[in-house]
Amino acid sequence: MTLEIREINTKKELKEFIKFPFELYKGNPYYVTPLIDFEMSTLLREKNPAFDDAEAKYWVVEKDGKIVGRIAAIILEKELKEKKLARFGWIDFIDDKEVSQTLLETAKSWAKSKGAKGIHGPMGFTDLDFEGALISGFDQIATQATIYNYSYYIDHFRAWNMEIAATWVELRGKAPSKNPEKINRAVRIIQERFKVKVKDFKNTKEMVKYASGVFEVLNQAYSGLYGYVSLTQKQIDYYVDQYFGFIRKEFVCIVVNENEEVVGFALTFPSLSKAFQKAKGSLYPFGFIHVLKAFFSNDTADLFLICVKPEYQKLGIHALIFDYLQKVYKKKGIKYMASGPMLEDNKNVLNTWSQFDIDIGKIKRSCFIKQF
Repeated sequence: MTLEIREINTKKELKEFIKFPFELYKGNPYYVTPLIDFEMSTLLREKNPAFDDAEAKYWVVEKDGKIVGRIAAIILEKELKEKKLARFGWIDFIDDKEVSQTLLETAKSWAKSKGAKGIHGPMGFTDLDFEGALISGFDQIATQATIYNYSYYIDHFRAWNMEIAATWVELRGKAPSKNPEKINRAVRIIQERFKVKVKDFKNTKEMVKYASGVFEVLNQAYSGLYGYVSLTQKQIDYYVDQYFGFIRKEFVCIVVNENEEVVGFALTFPSLSKAFQKAKGSLYPFGFIHVLKAFFSNDTADLFLICVKPEYQKLGIHALIFDYLQKVYKKKGIKYMASGPMLEDNKNVLNTWSQFDIDIGKIKRSCFIKQF
């Protein structure tokens, strides 16, 4: 039967686009269903401020009237101008190379029409969107902020003559019951010598005042990392609204200097993976019950972001952050941890984690690239 590629043009069609993986991964214990409303907010031009400097197209492939694949193609003006690259993301497909090649060729054709000379992905509009195809760790449950995909995806990317452009690793393991003595010594010295401290907040509202500083550190710390494009103030405001209204303050560590400027932070959450699986894409009418339960009664934490301002990175600020999290996790009954993606060549961070009883590298994901 002939495949049909169809561009997504309406909100109803966009919901179908978003929900296709729900069926593709039905019954898979490792796939974590995203919230439809969050996905709509990211993909709709009128919702996402990234579209101030970006364009995107979405397509699905149908076979016998049934959706069997989807893809998004994204142009970031800065990336196109500086690197002649476009992006693809939100890519899912059945194990049929004709389907995957149709999707990728469609994205390529549109990217070429915009002046791109290459395309890479899976990536989103920003580093805070889903990125990196899973290449190992297929028997591990995803976090609510990472992609899960079947192992055959990699064969399909390679069949389209794509190469790996960057690889990230993730950690999984037990939350430490105590810190290594090396970190304890560092904490005592750092606070005195460099006049920094972990900020103590009375409530979430007070913490939000430091949110812009958090994202400014993110922009500075990630500026040289693969695929990162600095967030604008409108995007920062968007993410503050999206994330800081959805946190437990004790799971967030913000380090400030003597001028009350943010110099480092850790944004972590109680794991919502299983709650999202039960919610099946929606908080209503009953999904919010699973999320609330996981939010306040959980033995696993997801480490979403850990960043330190570049000029402070060699001063041991990570030790302050790890010390804080270890104490909070122990107090809150957190027994297990899962990190977000970290570039495999980020030796400073990975060397710090190696001091703990943590499995690093069992889960890997890569960004693939094709020049044309």
